[in-house]
Parts: sequence; structure tokens; C-alpha cells
Amino acid sequence: MSAYYNEFDPKAAAWLRELIKAGHIAPGDVDDRSIKDVEPSDLKGYTQCHFFAGIGGWSYALRLSGWPDDRPVWTGSCPCQPFSAAGRRGGTDDPRHLWPEFYRLISECRPATVFGEQVASKDGLAWLDIVSTDLEGASYAIGAADLCAAGVGAPHIRQRLYFVGQRLDYAASSRRDGPVIGAEGKTRDETRLRVPDARGGFSGVAESQSQQQHGRGAAGRRRRELADGSILGDPESSDGRLSVCGRGSQQNSFESERPSTIGCGFWQSEFIQCADGKARPIEPGTFPLAHGVPGRVGLLRGYGNAIVPQVAATFISAYLDLI
Repeated sequence: MSAYYNEFDPKAAAWLRELIKAGHIAPGDVDDRSIKDVEPSDLKGYTQCHFFAGIGGWSYALRLSGWPDDRPVWTGSCPCQPFSAAGRRGGTDDPRHLWPEFYRLISECRPATVFGEQVASKDGLAWLDIVSTDLEGASYAIGAADLCAAGVGAPHIRQRLYFVGQRLDYAASSRRDGPVIGAEGKTRDETRLRVPDARGGFSGVAESQSQQQHGRGAAGRRRRELADGSILGDPESSDGRLSVCGRGSQQNSFESERPSTIGCGFWQSEFIQCADGKARPIEPGTFPLAHGVPGRVGLLRGYGNAIVPQVAATFISAYLDLI
């Protein structure tokens, strides 16, 4: 059983393949066609299906929450540009409004559980109304939350709407499935994500005291991967990794343009020197564009379109607590 990733952007699709090779996300196949060209028959045999997959944030979030790779689920973060206050606000008239295509596949294949996300704007709420109406009409129960990255300790906001749709005839049977068992043989309650505290730690993670102190064990490995930016890998590197704050494979002649980093622990704040002499905070892991470095455009697009996996994992964990 494997995962299916649908991603139209060539850079992000290549990035996904490297993340799969490195083992950061569920193993599977990457389909770089438009979702408009995907037929229900193309999805047969796949346990998990991730649409608008970007750089694999939903797969990574599922793992963080303790959802095993072999448990069926669909995810999809439909394009936010038609509903973002920063865009032209074309709404449902924008050709990038692709929820109808996603819903076409959902209604045909009827996955048990569907997770998704959209920008938390006034137009985004109207979009969620459409999603809820469609899914409820197809006999799904819907739940949603307005969450931000700062809610899991990040130094930036990134407000987003998260939703889950569960097929009604699956609801009763799912409660009889027993505890969710992860790949390492632990129940979800032992591996589930905890919100980072002010010191960057994870109070409540089920590890021994010595493991907590020295960062050993499964949760310790996850913390180290997140702290050094493993999920934000560069497809041109050998293992899909690009560490945060300019360390690692992206060294070049533009060191003076790199953001400086302050803080410690799980999240770090980054500041960039601006033309007016002031330093301003930016989202972690981003960096300025520079003339003659067109490759950065693809990296910034990947970061900009990605979800924050820790937020999605918190939402998934809340859902698992209810079923």
C-alpha cells in the first residue's frame, strides 16, 4: 500500500520525490498532472491520497499526529489565491478555484476521511461554506477550526482554516478500530504531538526522563528533524534536506542578504535588514530574492504554499480524540 501525491508545479513535484526518497513523508508516487486530468480509476490501490500536495506537509503532519502511513486518508489544500486578501479575490470565478475538481474525486471515490485547509479570510469562510454544503450533501460530517502557526509556538501568524470531513457510515465503525498504532509500535497517545512550550520543549511527550533530557527516542528524532528543517528539503540536494536559516546546501555569494537568527529551541525568529536601516522579522526559513538567482523562486513558492505541519498535526490529533 502506498501514497498518491498530486502536484502540478514541477519544482514542488521534484521536491516531493526527494522527500519520499529521504523517508520524510509516506512512500508513494507523484503525479504531476493537473487535478483536472485525474480520474477516479487512477487512484485505485492507494491508501493515502494527497492533492495539491506542495512539499508534503499533510503527510508529514499525519505522521506527527501518530496517524500511520497505512491508515486510509485523503488531504487537499486547494489553491488559496482566489480567496486571499493579498490577491485579486476572484473567488469562484478564478480558474484556480479547484474545489469542484477535488470534490468530483471525493464524491466518486468516497474516502472515509478528508482533511483540508484554506486561507482564513472573509472569502475563505465563504469557500468553506461551499465545501461544507457539498460534503454534507454527500453524507459527510464536517468539522473546522481557524488556527494559526503562533498557536503552536511559532514566531509568525499564518492564519488558516482547517477542516475535516468524515463519511457518516464510517463514523460508527471507526470507533471500534481501537487505538491508532504508529510505525514504531506505539499508540497515538504515546507519540502524539504536544504544543511546544516557551522553552522549546515538549512537555507531555511519552518518553523517559533521560530521553527527554538528551533528545533520544522517536519524539526526540522528530524534534531534531523539525528543528534543523528536514521537512523543507531542497530537491537538488542528495537527501531532500535544506536546513533552516541558510545552513546546509544553499551556501552562495549572497551571505550578506541572509537573515540573522535570534532565539533558541523549537522555533527561531529570523530578521532581515531592510533598506531603511531597520531589521524586521520574517517567517522562518525564508530568504530574500536576489538578481541572478532564479532558483530561489521555486523554493519560496514551495515555502509560501506549504502548510505548517505542526498546526495540521494538532488539528488531526483533536479529530482523533473525538472518534
